[in-house]
Amino acid sequence: MIKKIAIIGSTGSIGENTLKIAKHLKEEIEVVGLAAKSNIDLLERQAKEFHPKIIAVYDTDKALELKKRLPDIEVVGGMEGVKAVAAYTGVDFVVSAMTGTLGLIPTLTAIQSGKDVGLANKEALVSGGAIVMKLVKEKRVRLIPIDSEHSAIFQCLNGEKDSPIRRLILTSSGGPFRSFSKEELSHATVDQALKHPTWVMGPKVTIDSSTLMNKGLEVIEAHFLFNMPVDKIDVVIHPQSLIHSMVEFVDNSIMAQMGVPSMIVPIQYALTYPKRKEGMMPAFDFVKNHELQFFIPDLEKFRCLRLAYDAVRAGGSLTCYMNAANEILVNRCLEKQIAWNEIGTKLDHLMSSHSIVQVNTLDDVLGIDALGRKDALHI
Repeated sequence: MIKKIAIIGSTGSIGENTLKIAKHLKEEIEVVGLAAKSNIDLLERQAKEFHPKIIAVYDTDKALELKKRLPDIEVVGGMEGVKAVAAYTGVDFVVSAMTGTLGLIPTLTAIQSGKDVGLANKEALVSGGAIVMKLVKEKRVRLIPIDSEHSAIFQCLNGEKDSPIRRLILTSSGGPFRSFSKEELSHATVDQALKHPTWVMGPKVTIDSSTLMNKGLEVIEAHFLFNMPVDKIDVVIHPQSLIHSMVEFVDNSIMAQMGVPSMIVPIQYALTYPKRKEGMMPAFDFVKNHELQFFIPDLEKFRCLRLAYDAVRAGGSLTCYMNAANEILVNRCLEKQIAWNEIGTKLDHLMSSHSIVQVNTLDDVLGIDALGRKDALHI
């Protein structure tokens, strides 16, 4: 049976890798819908190769331009257009890879429409995790993580539904500043932060990796995805990035998922679940990859990871507020308006001043998100 998919964020790295897999498994996957922010040149090339039935462009002016270029394909614009792709009739599976808190909107739309979702948007769960998981349960759909760490845990838990878990262990490369002293970190620059030792990612995610905020966001995601108390979720620094995450059971057995660092495997697993198909990556070489190292992260040096734990323990609006404020602070750092080490200090101050409220609706999330962004611009 052919799986019909829509990709929200098709011009980003997750979207492009998803299309590589769709091409690799062309007898089993049909690309029905594509959505992106504004890169219509790439969207046009994708459309001509995969022949989707519907394309959405968040930038409405760009949508009109693409419509002229592709008169035989339905092209829609704005967030309503993106939602139309997420809810499109005949789509079985939606890859949610639109960045930012706005990615929560098509994610909820897809779930509400009864679609299974492959989730590659961190902010959806960080900002609105309780809302998302409640709707997943109501609609009885599958929410399959695409993040390599959460995919690893998802794979380790497959067939272990009734096994008591002692803890989830998220691995982290440690970023470019893993071996820096506290003194060295006080002088760290944005250019240094952008030189990640393992992964090639967008600038925002790369800065988050350097502060370990990316791992903090993943702790929050894991809390919601796996219904796991945050005190049973640990982070370990693993510079080789070969073990993608682990699950420790109460009998002290640990299951780990490992392989060559690549997003291809978790994306393909999400697309083909519960089956596995012939992969695209080379076989793992144990002789070449013979060294595995592990370290405990220093929460004093990497304040952002501690702040993420604080946020999920506090609950309510704080995770959403933290995520929004962090995004603005990272952007200000990238524009060299603030120093790298100010991301953590300013975020700490903002979170300490935030009055926590309950978050029950999408409007609540968007309101808190806007507040966090506004506050982070003026500190």
